[in-house]
Amino acid sequence: MTAALATLQPPLRAISRSTAETEVWAELRAEAEAALIEEPLYAGIIQATILDQRTLAQALAYRLAHRLGDGDLARLSMRDLCLSAFEADPEAGAHAVRDLVAIRERDPTCRRFLDPFLFYKGFAALEAYRVAHWLWHQSRATLALHVQSRISEVFGCDIHPAARIGSGVFIDHATGVVIGETTVVADDVSILQSVTLGGNGKESGDRHPKIARGVLLSVGAKVLGNVRVGEGAKIGAAAVVLSDVPAHTTVAGVPARVVSRLRADEDPALSMDQSFGFGDGI
Repeated sequence: MTAALATLQPPLRAISRSTAETEVWAELRAEAEAALIEEPLYAGIIQATILDQRTLAQALAYRLAHRLGDGDLARLSMRDLCLSAFEADPEAGAHAVRDLVAIRERDPTCRRFLDPFLFYKGFAALEAYRVAHWLWHQSRATLALHVQSRISEVFGCDIHPAARIGSGVFIDHATGVVIGETTVVADDVSILQSVTLGGNGKESGDRHPKIARGVLLSVGAKVLGNVRVGEGAKIGAAAVVLSDVPAHTTVAGVPARVVSRLRADEDPALSMDQSFGFGDGI
């Protein structure tokens, strides 16, 4: 974990810390075996993607390569690239597990690990970003930007490879999400569709938002500039945030203003409750 992320958050939540990679991998394989019987037409893909792989990292590299490989970088090369990134980062498996657990905890439509692993754009975009981020810090900017471009083309989600994103992050739907170069997103954040974490004009240097642990960024929220969103805050749908947001508050509007206070023990990123708390209208 980078120093910048560590300053934004306490240790990982117990529920995710206790979920071992081996346990999630075993459950994923069991779900895959059941799916072979449920849908024989898809059995070949499930077999090749999960059951023929020895580790979670290998399965994830295979799946990302299948979806992101193209004429410029074939699937086999993309698979090797992804696997190199995952094997070089000792926390890669933990990140993927916590991201999967976050989906299971927060998405009422998700009933098993298999579905986000195979199909959810947000999960795929986030794990592919981690490959691009590793490449960026290996001074391989060309390939990092290629992966970023493919993520944008395939998943409709544009994350700069230099951005720093923690684990246990849930990107729901992913469509229209933009995360800028100097953005920092801490652990346990939930990001819904059409959210922008962007700059505010043509300024250079550290110019993007810093999102603390447990924040909920609701549908269409825009956080612009080098502003800090405090721990456990809730950004209302379609809000435009141009200044710092205090911890444990709800902000809404254009420009965004505080509309309610949250208890310190509330967890908006986990509850996914987008209401303002009071004065929500009819």
